[in-house]
Amino acid sequence: MKNLYIVFIFIFATASTSLIAQTKDTKNADKSFSSFEYIKATQQYLKLTTANDKADPYIYKQLGESYYNIFNIDQSIKWYAKAVETPQSAETHFKYSQMLKASGNTAEANVQMKNFAAKAPNDARAIAFLANPNYLAKLNTLDKIYEVKKLEINSDQSDFGAVLNNNTLYFASARNMARKTYGWTKEPFLDIYCANQNTNGTFTVPTTLESLNSKFHDGPVTISKDGNTMFFASESFNQNSFEKNKTTKNKMGQVSLYKATKTGNVWGNITPLPFNSKTYSTSNPSLSSDGKTLYFSSNMFGSIGGNDIWKTSINANGSYGTPENLGPKVNTEGNESFPFISDDNKTLYFASSGRQGFGGLDIFAIDLAKANAESINLGKPVNTEKDDFAFTFNQEKNLGFLSSNREKSDDLYQVNPVCRMNVFATVTNAETGAILSNAKVTLLDDKKAIIGTETSNDRGEVNFMTECDKEYTLSAEKTGFNTGTFAVAKTSTSTTTKIDAKLVPTPVVITEKEIILLPIYFEYDKSNITQDGAFELDKLVTVMNENPKFVIFAKSHTDNRGSDAYNNSLSERRAKSTVQYVISKSISIDRISGKGMGKTEPKIDCGTTCTEEQHASNRRSEFLIVK
Repeated sequence: MKNLYIVFIFIFATASTSLIAQTKDTKNADKSFSSFEYIKATQQYLKLTTANDKADPYIYKQLGESYYNIFNIDQSIKWYAKAVETPQSAETHFKYSQMLKASGNTAEANVQMKNFAAKAPNDARAIAFLANPNYLAKLNTLDKIYEVKKLEINSDQSDFGAVLNNNTLYFASARNMARKTYGWTKEPFLDIYCANQNTNGTFTVPTTLESLNSKFHDGPVTISKDGNTMFFASESFNQNSFEKNKTTKNKMGQVSLYKATKTGNVWGNITPLPFNSKTYSTSNPSLSSDGKTLYFSSNMFGSIGGNDIWKTSINANGSYGTPENLGPKVNTEGNESFPFISDDNKTLYFASSGRQGFGGLDIFAIDLAKANAESINLGKPVNTEKDDFAFTFNQEKNLGFLSSNREKSDDLYQVNPVCRMNVFATVTNAETGAILSNAKVTLLDDKKAIIGTETSNDRGEVNFMTECDKEYTLSAEKTGFNTGTFAVAKTSTSTTTKIDAKLVPTPVVITEKEIILLPIYFEYDKSNITQDGAFELDKLVTVMNENPKFVIFAKSHTDNRGSDAYNNSLSERRAKSTVQYVISKSISIDRISGKGMGKTEPKIDCGTTCTEEQHASNRRSEFLIVK
């Protein structure tokens, strides 16, 4: 089922379907379609396909559109595929691409986006796609910034648009089975519900706000910071405002915005906002924390796409300013809806089908405080290949909500920020305290896997963002200094951990016969160069660059476990790895050679009683000066 985001964009709006291919045979189906009774329309169009061996492409397109509007991905794809065998509008190719992407068929979705771009080359969606057709790969690498879990208060019907005010959660739901069924979704009309948050974070059984709910769709809502003023969406029929469709004879209303105030525990004093209209919809309100700005979505004149994000000022005397479109930084030729302004009035969250996302609707954020800010996709798991929308966040409780049909029906989900630890390190000379710039600093996890590598700036600083509840190790290396390793303790809260990475100067010891480095250790049964080994070998490279006449012979040794043949072979591979690493650093091949010594020359002759540390000491490389 297509989520009710569309209900609150297009509900009762005049149909935009082309009349070119409509015939007397499609009259009844077209009437259902224009009345937004899409389930009924699919049944009627399907009868027309079975009555003809080859139905009109218009019918195929209408079936694709109908299933698109109820978010039946498989059926929508099936009929769009038949429709595009003949020329179709650019928007048909775009919607077909959205359904393909929602099904996971990225390759074919891109084909349809290319067709869309060919038909609408000046459309911002086409321009963005052609500039970065492989954008999904980048989206999949975005850091996870929220954890998402489904709320237990969801019903079997649609639930969406949750916003937490103080300890009360308000949302829209179609769970009232006593209500009249809506033709678009075959679910009851929407009501506004609320549930109280318990001390353990769970919610009480939701109840309806009887004084606000009408016989039409009601919700979602936005609440003032003090909890006494509400703006909510309902239908223009409440004002007896509508237009009559001359073709279908249906009364065509719009979604409108209303204001209500609370006296004691009762909501009342409901008044329509002055910029409502019977020719366009206004919906999905979000009130700034200072009560001075109301954000909403609308398809009013001046919109860039089907629906845009708008805002209006609320004056001290209660009057409203002229609605302003938020422009192309937010809006596209597609649909943008469900705005939410953060408590600090800086970040605007909104849902979009026109920006590059995973499929269907994705949630984006933009920093309104920055003039050149771009809208940013929130990534997974907030966004999925399905419809994800209605993101809200309570900064005081550090808790948010979103709505999604990722499990077929529209449901409410709770979002919690991922705990992040900022590892901030300063690299200095342990003896003099001098700042060490251009030091190579690597962050490793508890399994010694590299998380990231940075170079210290002119203040000796590096910065890493990591997850909480994990232990890390910071390794810092600079020519002329011992490699330093520093433990990074785990934390259960978002915080900044400062590391004073003091490196001890350790000039490489050069004797008449040997260059002495810290041991080049190998892992058990392996011949690859480790991170620590690479740090030391880089010092050897520096010495050889400073002494261009040096010729080095590298000897590689194993521990005493295993057969002679095995260890000879293993040490030979280790010697080759060592030599190849040095050569890879632009040292001439005739200046270094190596040989595997097996277990013939142990550093610690411990026989059969060797400890793991002694075995590790015997797995080493040595560097002899032969010329």
